[in-house]
Amino acid sequence: MPQNHQDSLLFPALQSISKLLQEDDVQGMIIGGLAASLLGRPRYTNDIDLLILDLDNRLPEFIKKLKKFGIRPRIQHPQNFAKESRMLLMRHQESGINIDISMGILPFERDAVARRQTKSSLGLEIILPSPEDLIIIKSISKRPMDLEDIKAIILRHPNLDKKSILTAVSEFADVLEKKDLHERIRDLFDQET
Repeated sequence: MPQNHQDSLLFPALQSISKLLQEDDVQGMIIGGLAASLLGRPRYTNDIDLLILDLDNRLPEFIKKLKKFGIRPRIQHPQNFAKESRMLLMRHQESGINIDISMGILPFERDAVARRQTKSSLGLEIILPSPEDLIIIKSISKRPMDLEDIKAIILRHPNLDKKSILTAVSEFADVLEKKDLHERIRDLFDQET
């Protein structure tokens, strides 16, 4: 059960998200701080981040579906914003927890969703990326918290497929013109060995 005030706020939203991700027409998973807490080390987070595939041609229907789970847009014109940013900004009504939905379309995102895993926690079935895929997702950001999350995942999962992680991070580094991404992740692996 929830252990503190923040957990008690997240729990109703997590229940709704868990049910949503069990739907046949929803291909996705939890990413971000909550996933990092479950795959690495528990930490504070005040929102829930999702990656969901194939929303481009069904945004109105998907937003309507979210309402059945107590999730509503937190901005006006959410479809317009989503089309421009590939992010759907929502809020769980009961808890007030923000839910940020990344609209996945990249081959890596499709592969990551295909490799997703289910973890039982707090009496819920929670759909998460593999530890390797979460490291890749978090490596793109330069935020200190993401690096701490990556370190925690590396410590908790000593048998990671480091080669596949470094290959994917290197590909993103080239596309994003962030040459330091690969070195940063390689350095984190070196620190933990």
